Amino acid sequence: MPEQTDVLVVGAGPTGLAVAAELALAGVGAIVIDALPERSGQSKALALQPRSAELLDSRGWLEPLRPHIHARLAEGHFAGLPLDYSVLETRFPHQIAVEQARIEEVLEARAGRVRWAHACTAVRQSADEVAVAVETPAGPAEIAARFAVAADGAHSTVRRALGVPFPGRAARMRLAVADVTLARKPTGLAEAWAPPEFGSGGFGYLLPLGAGVYRVLFGGEEQQAKERTEPVTAAEVQRGLEAVHGDGVEVAAVRWGSRFSDASRQVERYRHGRVLFAGDAAHIHLPAGGQGLNLGLQDAFNLGWKLAAVARGDAEESLLDTYHDERHPVASRVLVNTRAQGVLTIPDPDLLALREVFGDLLAGPAANRRLAGEVSGIDIRNGIAAAPPRSSTGLRLPDTALDCARPSLLAARPVLIGPPHLEAIARPWRDRLDTAAGNAGMLVRPDGYLAWTDPDGEQGLARALGRWLGAPLQHDANTGTERTRDHA
Repeated sequence: MPEQTDVLVVGAGPTGLAVAAELALAGVGAIVIDALPERSGQSKALALQPRSAELLDSRGWLEPLRPHIHARLAEGHFAGLPLDYSVLETRFPHQIAVEQARIEEVLEARAGRVRWAHACTAVRQSADEVAVAVETPAGPAEIAARFAVAADGAHSTVRRALGVPFPGRAARMRLAVADVTLARKPTGLAEAWAPPEFGSGGFGYLLPLGAGVYRVLFGGEEQQAKERTEPVTAAEVQRGLEAVHGDGVEVAAVRWGSRFSDASRQVERYRHGRVLFAGDAAHIHLPAGGQGLNLGLQDAFNLGWKLAAVARGDAEESLLDTYHDERHPVASRVLVNTRAQGVLTIPDPDLLALREVFGDLLAGPAANRRLAGEVSGIDIRNGIAAAPPRSSTGLRLPDTALDCARPSLLAARPVLIGPPHLEAIARPWRDRLDTAAGNAGMLVRPDGYLAWTDPDGEQGLARALGRWLGAPLQHDANTGTERTRDHA
């Protein structure tokens, strides 16, 4: 007989771990598997955007990262062109420079034990469950779950097993990333994190990771002929750095290296029956502007509480469709802006001229605010049909109301903030809703987005409670108790 669980998460990267941590917080059973024999300890991503920092902080998960933060950067960037984050209305108007490996450590501690060396080999699903065949150190096994989350990366085994198309644009530009030590540093190299530098031969980061190790990211003509699985050598890193920094740099050793491209793809639907796609399994793009890790984390925070509500029986399965409705457009926009950034990084004289013009435009406050809000994730508004004028529904919780909502968000619970008379409307949902006093009425989802605000009207509040929290409690005259339709 297969092992049973409520949710099976395939992939123990930051997206999968964040989903599992959200489920654990809600008391929903989950198993996390990953094909790797153990965590690599390497960090592909190196920064948290402001919205991701807000989300982690709302759960109390940012605090354990503080000892590992390299810097707080007041600027983001768009293809290396600076974006001023100080204009953003947030407690975190900066990028937080911290390695992905540290984020994964914090999330894994809250997600429960990961089963390493457990490779998904096949997936089948019925109307009631998903069954995943797994190759383990002890031999073949099977895990059956009510739902599965495919967070197994760009080359997702789950996606291929289900035959889910991954439409988009193939790679046109190939790049490499490596952690190296240097025998000689280029003149003027700052021992601080900074945007990428551009030269006639391409672009390249040199970021200090500490203990004499530097992160290198480089492109150039040589990379176009490389296969994804080829090892990254010290010689090619040397050539890549010289194209940008000249001959004043010398690579001593390569600690770790990987290859990637600007391929741009996205699944058409994030939900396929009982399987939900998240992170790179759902979308891939050039990692420009530091958005990739953050896009996956924000997928997880959108999906986790909804999956928990359905698994507990509080909400109907249709709630899971809102995950696609809200997150697919966000990723689509990221694919657009990263493709645009890719064009602006091509070392062609005319495109370098375009960079200069575009950089002048970004110096204007309106253009800077527009792109800073997009790249940081601060300006995301979840689609709400026909929201009344002045309504903030769909936007993130404003900082001014954070103190009221924080105890509930720490527990991943929704909260209704407002005058006492609103509690009467919300009473049929009191088993799964917190309340807090406040002047302005707002219904805050567990992911910190507003599901209802005063301009939506009190009838709108009842509709929002039913939409996001499920069926109200019903009085049972026979037993004198209250129950929801799902538990009837």
